[in-house]
Amino acid sequence: MQNFMAWWPEFWQQWHTLIRIVLILIGTVLVRWILLVSVSRVVKGIEAGTRGKLAETDKRSASQSPVAKARVIQRARTLASVMSNLITWSLVLFAAGSVLGELGVAVGALVASAGILGAALGFGAQSLVRDLISGLFIIFEDQFGVGDSVDLGEATGVIENVGLRVTQVRDVNGVLWYVRNGEIIRVGNHSQGWARVVLDIPFSYNVKIDKAQATILEAATELYKDNSFAKRMLSKPEVWGIQSITGDQVVIRLVQQVGPQDADDIARELRLRIKTKLDAAKITLASDKTPIFVEVGGKAIK
Repeated sequence: MQNFMAWWPEFWQQWHTLIRIVLILIGTVLVRWILLVSVSRVVKGIEAGTRGKLAETDKRSASQSPVAKARVIQRARTLASVMSNLITWSLVLFAAGSVLGELGVAVGALVASAGILGAALGFGAQSLVRDLISGLFIIFEDQFGVGDSVDLGEATGVIENVGLRVTQVRDVNGVLWYVRNGEIIRVGNHSQGWARVVLDIPFSYNVKIDKAQATILEAATELYKDNSFAKRMLSKPEVWGIQSITGDQVVIRLVQQVGPQDADDIARELRLRIKTKLDAAKITLASDKTPIFVEVGGKAIK
């Protein structure tokens, strides 16, 4: 024991800087791990609680609200992603400053120099600042979140990641788009609340309107009553009537309110069933071919 007491001061005097640096790094890694685990547990708790509430309520009525409970899961994942990045970079900066301080570097002077340099670079980094501020508003206003189907202008697809500076969007072809938040002028979100399937069906001008509308509505109603699709359709189908009319065709519009993620699937199934019903009723759709008449022997031949 006496040997240790005599040895420790000399050892500490010689290696105290390295020991403190190692302790700082270990402490930073440990604190980061604890905070990330805490964020992950909070997100999982929100997801479990929300799914439990959704299971207890009727999905059709729950999805009609623009603030559906499932939206909480998406926002929790988005905030978790941002918080994870914020925690990581904050601890990295703290650890770097502490290590430099242990090495005898004047951190205060570096910060002051960085402030002057930052003011000089600020004029050239206005787009970066705009991206960061826009990212904050996007997150806190809940404009979109991870898993949402969005239209951001040139980039359209599903949100895979939302950061403070860049948003990642995966389009239908599998291309991953990196969109700077400051360049997002408007957002079309297909995943909030509900969506609507709109089908414009063209018929020849001489079609019997009442029969055509009844056939379309019958096909859509059968789909609405189908147990495989019923929970994904939020209201009864509606035939709004004649959408447009020309000398060649009459266009009848059908609308169906659906869940925010179900529009494409429901639209495809509606087209299939309407086509089957129209064939059975011997009702033909309008042709997009323009007839050409040729005069032969003084007679017009089609």
